[in-house]
Amino acid sequence: MDKRGRLLALDQLRGTLIILMALDHANFHIAHQHSSGEYWGGVFPSFSTPGHFLTRFVTHFCAPGFFFLMGISMVLFASARRKKGWKDKQIRLHFLLRGLFLIALQQLLNFGGIWSLPGSPGPLWYGGVLAALGFTMILSLLLLKVHPRCLLLISVLLFLGVEALTPGPAAWGKGLYQLPGVLLVYGGGWGNFWVNYPLLAWLEVTVFGLYFGKLIEKGENQAFRSGGTLGLLFLAGFAIIRVLNGFGNIRPLPLSSWMGFLSVVKYPPSMAYVLLTLGCNLILLWLLSCFQNGRLGDKNPLLVFGRTALFSYVSHILIYILLGRLITPSGSSLGVMYLLWLVGLGILYPLADWYGKFKAQQGPRSWVHFL
Repeated sequence: MDKRGRLLALDQLRGTLIILMALDHANFHIAHQHSSGEYWGGVFPSFSTPGHFLTRFVTHFCAPGFFFLMGISMVLFASARRKKGWKDKQIRLHFLLRGLFLIALQQLLNFGGIWSLPGSPGPLWYGGVLAALGFTMILSLLLLKVHPRCLLLISVLLFLGVEALTPGPAAWGKGLYQLPGVLLVYGGGWGNFWVNYPLLAWLEVTVFGLYFGKLIEKGENQAFRSGGTLGLLFLAGFAIIRVLNGFGNIRPLPLSSWMGFLSVVKYPPSMAYVLLTLGCNLILLWLLSCFQNGRLGDKNPLLVFGRTALFSYVSHILIYILLGRLITPSGSSLGVMYLLWLVGLGILYPLADWYGKFKAQQGPRSWVHFL
């Protein structure tokens, strides 16, 4: 824990996820080689080389990590603010406003066309990761005082329920898109409206984060160690589900190669996807907790990006849009994309470092804590 009372491992994990997410968005805006999506139906994406596959694969850990960390942060934030005299009503209002801000920011970015490529406009009304984070935050604020065992039970029920309620791939494109299912369970859409992050499908990860946050309150070191063990169990569960290739995968996927074995349905998150990505996040969190901050101190890029996650998220998208439009308007090779990904991180770092210092100087009720 640093002098501001922040757990370094959580910030470092968040910063790691920002860096990986930057790779995903660089691949989209610079290389124009982003995956078309790992959906519950339709044509499943294929990759021309292992490099292209791994470029997409490593970014799978980002969204579950952010929902998981948000759940943890909600618990720790509420506890810290109660110690400063905040009432429960004030805490709930903060999360409500924060959630609404994330939803509004998502739509503002949609209107700005950030998911569009030249000649290929994206949907005007898009339920992306920010909107889902906002909605699940609002739903989760009702669960802040729920007993940890009940939180775990809710998470497991959602984990199983989403899988059971998602249609089979044969139903893809056959008029199944009913608004409640699109918004809550399996996603999809029509015309200028599309949802990639249905609420109940991602609420399971946030609620698990609430549960883990309560474990951290009881003892952070023990919680991180338990998380490492749980992460290994999650990976074992993933392996079993993929070998069986039935329930838990949402749709059968080829197992003829290592890339096929590691292929998972993300939209909505299959049980296999959740076990794989949360398992790796838990193990990485435990490993990060085992090491001190090191010589870089507060200059550690993982901490700089992790402490300014939303600012870094919005800023890096704008940076890669600019690099893509100016340097690679027709796309690029994977190698050029990786080079410009690093250039983008180099541009982002001083901006995030400045904003982190500015944010740390503001009072607990300042608006800057929303960004």
